[in-house]
Amino acid sequence: MKSAKGSVHKFGDNIDTDVIIPARYLNSSDPSELAKHCMEDIDRDFVNKVKPGDIIVAEKNFGCGSSREHAPIAIKAAGVSCVIAETFARIFYRNSINIGLPIIESKEASEKIKEGDIVSVDFDSGIITDETTGEQFKGQAFPEFMQKLIDAGGLVNYINS
Repeated sequence: MKSAKGSVHKFGDNIDTDVIIPARYLNSSDPSELAKHCMEDIDRDFVNKVKPGDIIVAEKNFGCGSSREHAPIAIKAAGVSCVIAETFARIFYRNSINIGLPIIESKEASEKIKEGDIVSVDFDSGIITDETTGEQFKGQAFPEFMQKLIDAGGLVNYINS
């Protein structure tokens, strides 16, 4: 996957892993089961609105809280192709790469992109384009080795290939 394009679901600061996938659902590690409850404590209708390829845009400190891998798994299994935020909690960042969920930091994109905008992301260059407004933003491009991990669907798949 060298790029992503989809409709934006916008969230604010400090979206923690307990909001991304509430603890009451952690008795399962099945991605499709986790996807059914993704973001439900902050947006009950998220799972009904999200479509394959859609993009989450958030502000500061996305994925803070516990270190569970269930959070990026739930997001990816819900069909989200990329998460853009001003900053990510470091453990969430690492877990996302490990499971093959592309994430990009961009302060300007996180501030200016709005709910419902259509956004495309070029992972090679880190260029984020708001197709709705025509604005472009620079995000951090993935190094080649991280692209390979994401393309393989995560660290385990990469090692087994």
